[in-house]
Amino acid sequence: MFKLSKKVAVVTGASRGIGRSMAETYARAGAHVICVSRNEDALNVVADGIKSNGGSASVIAINVSNLEEFQNLIKDTTDTYGSVDILVNNAGITRDTLIVRMSEEDWDTVIDVNLKGVFNGIKAVSKTMIKNDYGRIINITSTSVKEPIKGLGISNTIRGAVANWAKTLSFELGEYGITVNNILPGFTDTARLRSFIKNIAEKKGQSIAEVTQALEDSVPAGRFADPDETAAAVVFLAATQAAYINGINLPVDGGRTQSL
Repeated sequence: MFKLSKKVAVVTGASRGIGRSMAETYARAGAHVICVSRNEDALNVVADGIKSNGGSASVIAINVSNLEEFQNLIKDTTDTYGSVDILVNNAGITRDTLIVRMSEEDWDTVIDVNLKGVFNGIKAVSKTMIKNDYGRIINITSTSVKEPIKGLGISNTIRGAVANWAKTLSFELGEYGITVNNILPGFTDTARLRSFIKNIAEKKGQSIAEVTQALEDSVPAGRFADPDETAAAVVFLAATQAAYINGINLPVDGGRTQSL
């Protein structure tokens, strides 16, 4: 395990799934974790679990699409703990459908959270990281950055935008000791994936077991990822040992992505 003692990590979308695993893994590595999402009750469950296992965590419930709320979060965290060393942009929602069924409201809502939320986080934290000559910014995107997924038009668009912006930011912020990288999770055993499988099964008239098996068969590893496996990659990119890794897309997908 990489050590992150005395580091302060802000993790958005930390109330469940991969985000929760990342918060817990950062805490085990020694960081103080600021758990962020809209659902304060769910965040408290995560933070209480971290504390009961000897870790350090606190909770701040915000809407990541609101820049002022994100700026206040960074200011309050810096005032309390002295710095924000790590930002993980993981918050995201899904409203994907075919273009003929997609509403403008759905498009705008997803853009606000999944794209503007990333902008808000980086905008809010960048001056603090520049001042400290240190920072790790990690965006949780998708393998659709490399291979667009059929039927996920909004997600494909946003993930590609985030990935390209991260590369641009690696040029802008690298001289200040700040790295900006993307993690591209593949099929990961979370409630979101189970919901995705259920929807496919209903549309195709197949059983959940049949759809699950087909998806697992598409992965060379022959299984779905455990959220902790994705979290381990995120912790690595935050470690001092990863200081020379900047502006990359790192798939954590069991070998499923066929492009380089």
